[in-house]
Amino acid sequence: MPEPSENQRLHHLHRPFGGGAFGNRAEAFARFFGTPRYLIGQTVLVMVWIAANAAALSLRWDPYPFILLNLVFSLQAAYAAPLILLAQTRQAERDRSMAEVDAAHREQAAADALAQDEQLRALLEANTSLTARVERLTTQLHERLIGGGG
Repeated sequence: MPEPSENQRLHHLHRPFGGGAFGNRAEAFARFFGTPRYLIGQTVLVMVWIAANAAALSLRWDPYPFILLNLVFSLQAAYAAPLILLAQTRQAERDRSMAEVDAAHREQAAADALAQDEQLRALLEANTSLTARVERLTTQLHERLIGGGG
């Protein structure tokens, strides 16, 4: 059976959400949500938001209990959860594909090893047969030389 090309083997990696810009961008966002840079940036933003709304009376666009901030977090969570699930789905697809490629490679290596074993066995049998033939010829030659010379 002919081996599939790299594109054919990895084609299904882009199935769930397409291989285009949307899937790649969503995955990039999902990866960014788990980085220290994002967490530190969000913490700083929240502290500035709270400080600005708690301290400066003229800048209070979201007074305590910070309903707008809560709404922003809810909106962020509404988008972050599906993006993270998307990234996990795509990663699971890649992991499954790599496992399939690894399994196929192991099967091929086992088949190759078996074929090599068979070739070695055939060579060993041929060598044994030739060695036995050489021994017979040597014995016959020795008998003729010894028997004919004396």
